[in-house]
Amino acid sequence: MAKCLVLGANGFIGSHLVDSLIEKGHSIRAFDRFGDSRRRFNDHDHIEVVDGNFLNRDDLKNALNGVEYVFHFISTTTPITAENDPVTDITTNISMSVELLQECVAANVQRVIFASTGGAIYGEYTDGRLLSEDTMPLPISPYAIGKLTIENYLRYFRVKHGLDSITVRISNPYGERQPVGRKQGVIPIFLERIYDDQPVTVLGDGSMVRDYVYVKDVANIIAQIFDKDHRQGVYNLGSGKGESINELVDAMQQLTGKTVMRETLPVPSTFVKRVVLDTTALQRDFSVAAQTRLADGLKKTWQYICAHNEAEKK
Repeated sequence: MAKCLVLGANGFIGSHLVDSLIEKGHSIRAFDRFGDSRRRFNDHDHIEVVDGNFLNRDDLKNALNGVEYVFHFISTTTPITAENDPVTDITTNISMSVELLQECVAANVQRVIFASTGGAIYGEYTDGRLLSEDTMPLPISPYAIGKLTIENYLRYFRVKHGLDSITVRISNPYGERQPVGRKQGVIPIFLERIYDDQPVTVLGDGSMVRDYVYVKDVANIIAQIFDKDHRQGVYNLGSGKGESINELVDAMQQLTGKTVMRETLPVPSTFVKRVVLDTTALQRDFSVAAQTRLADGLKKTWQYICAHNEAEKK
């Protein structure tokens, strides 16, 4: 049983990760700004809930006491908020991540597992290739630039202080518990709009391609690999398959049985045309891969959205 600290434990991926780690028999310290918020993860005796602020170094220091593995799944920004205010990304995410790593060294943490972005970190490659960890990252959005900066600091702390780490570059995760209010994640946003019989917003001609990976696959894979020996510090985590926005809308229309109305907006200058990840290294080193087909993941997400909205009406 490993003692794990999950930062961002009440978030979208973090809450599923808590569930997966518990299923594997580990002990969890769940850190987040809970306040009066409902716990998104499942209750369990081996979960210690810590209401803390990522931007408070003392809170981080206290949370690290006695911990072996740290899962850094907190982000104070989204791609949209970082786009509008890149300085905040620097002064919060990047700055506090460095302070977190300093405290990890002081606390003799065994390994840090960092959630980076596979959907934006590589930038624009127009030749249709699968993007591997050997592809040079050329991010053009502040959110991705910040993630790459933290990855580089992880490398520095590994060399300078011997702090081991694994970075998972997650493509475009989707599934249950994804908050629509943060305007991040086209699948839940579209499905919510469809549920409310509202039009979905398509950027450009809808030919933009992304690699969508079901969140429970993401959580289960990370829970399987986090304490294993690794050949490299960075791994892509995606489905390895690309779907265009048009294909996504067609699949949603078939799933819901509703005619989906579309509104069109120009493509932002910092959006890339195509991102599909090569997950060969993950499969080679750990014998794991995402298993959920997009159609099945969409169905589960739709069922969750319908149930959640029906419960809200009561």
